[in-house]
Amino acid sequence: MTDYGNNEAMTDPPTQADRPPNRLITEASPYLRQHAKNPVDWYPWGKEALSRSKAEDKPILLSIGYSACHWCHVMAHECFENIEIAALMNHDFINVKVDREERPDLDDIYQKAAQVFLGRGGGWPLTMFMTPDQEPFYGGTYFPPEPRHNLPGFPEVLRGVVEAYRNHRDDVFKNVEKVKAGLLRVGTPQPSTDPLTDRLLDEAARSLGQFFDPVHGGFGEGPKFPTVPPLSLLLRQTARTKDVSHQALVLLQLRTMAAGGVYDHLGGGFHRYSVDGQWLIPHFEKMLYDNAQLVRIYLDGWRLTKEDRFREVVEETLEYVRRELTHPDGAFYAAQDADSEGHEGAYFVWEQGEIISVLGADVAEEFCRYYGVTESGNFEGKNVLNQLGGTQLASDALQALRSAKVKLLAARERRMKPQRDDNILTSWNAMTVSAYLDAYQAFGVPAYLTAAERGLTFLLDYAVENGRVYRAVTAGKGRLNGYLDDAACLAAALLDAFEATSHRWYLEQAREVTGHLLERYWDEEAGGCFYTSRDHEALLHRMKSGTDSAIPSGNAVVALVLLRLFSFTREQKYYDRAEHLFRVFRSVMEHNAYGSSAMLCSLDWYLTMPWEIVVLGSRGDARTESLLSTVHQRYLPNRAVLVAEPSRRAAGTDLPLAAGKAMVNGQPTAYLCRRQTCSSPVTESRQLELLL
Repeated sequence: MTDYGNNEAMTDPPTQADRPPNRLITEASPYLRQHAKNPVDWYPWGKEALSRSKAEDKPILLSIGYSACHWCHVMAHECFENIEIAALMNHDFINVKVDREERPDLDDIYQKAAQVFLGRGGGWPLTMFMTPDQEPFYGGTYFPPEPRHNLPGFPEVLRGVVEAYRNHRDDVFKNVEKVKAGLLRVGTPQPSTDPLTDRLLDEAARSLGQFFDPVHGGFGEGPKFPTVPPLSLLLRQTARTKDVSHQALVLLQLRTMAAGGVYDHLGGGFHRYSVDGQWLIPHFEKMLYDNAQLVRIYLDGWRLTKEDRFREVVEETLEYVRRELTHPDGAFYAAQDADSEGHEGAYFVWEQGEIISVLGADVAEEFCRYYGVTESGNFEGKNVLNQLGGTQLASDALQALRSAKVKLLAARERRMKPQRDDNILTSWNAMTVSAYLDAYQAFGVPAYLTAAERGLTFLLDYAVENGRVYRAVTAGKGRLNGYLDDAACLAAALLDAFEATSHRWYLEQAREVTGHLLERYWDEEAGGCFYTSRDHEALLHRMKSGTDSAIPSGNAVVALVLLRLFSFTREQKYYDRAEHLFRVFRSVMEHNAYGSSAMLCSLDWYLTMPWEIVVLGSRGDARTESLLSTVHQRYLPNRAVLVAEPSRRAAGTDLPLAAGKAMVNGQPTAYLCRRQTCSSPVTESRQLELLL
């Protein structure tokens, strides 16, 4: 092992580029490989690091981040590339690097531990100090190399932690017990026998409305995250109660985000979040999971309003995913970095003079007025493009600006691009497949179906083996145990593919994945699903959560998958499991509306009961497709759609949902059913529109 602890005589220390690599050089994760040339003696998470910590009685310094994380890069440059700081770390700690994309199980445990220490939410980079038994006793997020902004310097933190570990073990273990108690409380929900009623949904909507920003949209004052499940819950509330005030809040936020700098007006797609309260200045990284979710909420906005801007956002975002985040074999990469050329946002921002040089003075003047560009700028002397000024233009002027955007995007493409995180993660890919399928059903664009089916085929070929779902795919091989959200989101995508295509094989695959999920993750004693499978490595706590993270809670996704399977198959076991799951997380839903919004959305399906729409007819028949288009272009959050084709009816292999239904005069026919009661059959789209 290289000793970086004695550098007094070194006048020209090795640079990051020529330093011999540490253990991370052989890791598959791009984030871990970014740290392979640090002077820190990094270990990946595993037996080697944990065993050495025990053998030498040294605390573990656990650092969790991800490839596109700006502040992870900042701390790496300031601290982990610093010879003196690395020497402190190497002398007194066993240093472990974790990619939160690969190991969300570890990230979940230690983020919740950090909340105990910080009294607020965690974040990345996460810095956690643990005993050799993986027990956290102190932690935080970003630490600077010297004290600033009310944060202690990292060397000061390191010395303080070592002093506590060596000389104040009683205090250390008091902290450990405090964290364990907190994890037990949040990670082991207790089933409730209280009734599951609409009151849970009403109270949740009221709670969300109380801290919604009525001017700019979003929750709180800033920074603001474009978190989707609370918006979906508010839209469902309007659908259920007909109180349009909830819908109005969501539409306000969608319009403001689409106008703000958090949206990339040239290249499409959304940045991670806005650092201010008006969606103007983004934190520039782009995450696959954000864009997958935002495509679907903008589709809902379009279904409700038919606003051209909402459709543009969907189309431009999916085009961004195709252009920047799509693997040659159809899968989807994880993220695009915030930084390029050593600066955050450098790829995305503009000086006024640059725009003039590309477009010419006359067009540039119009463009700059429309997109809020000034000589002084709005971000470190440069400009984040935005439409928050509300400038209105005639249609011919808008067409000219579309041409200008194409030219500026071409000019931007000649800059150094932000690094791409090439992790292929099962749950994030499945969510993107579902987004493409949703857009295909709304707009009927064949390319969207092609992209979805290629992505889904990739997952089934490489991320699933004998029912086991893997977390990631690298070089055509599945790796790492899958987590609950990987299996749940894959099952949901398979059901979406079944609805979009009527291929029964997708439904059977969804049932198979769900069966293995219940076998491997379900808690047979108390109900609900653990985040890790029963054969996963033993960790500090086996978490069971109904709250959302950056993506919807795996248990919430499972609940909706089970309810959808019940609609198609009428197998009571699916319904019963879903109901039990809601009882496990009832208290969470009652006390944390924002955090459990996805679970509350699933509860809305359960309480409201879905529209079950059966169309008898052949796929590809214009009359059948017209009936389906009528359904898919309306906002119907709780609906199961089945196309029963003549060939299956003749073979007697229809699903129970289609039983007893017949075509009218040999024409494609639709039935609208709810609570075991069906409408009279209709054959015309306008008739179906009236029923809906």
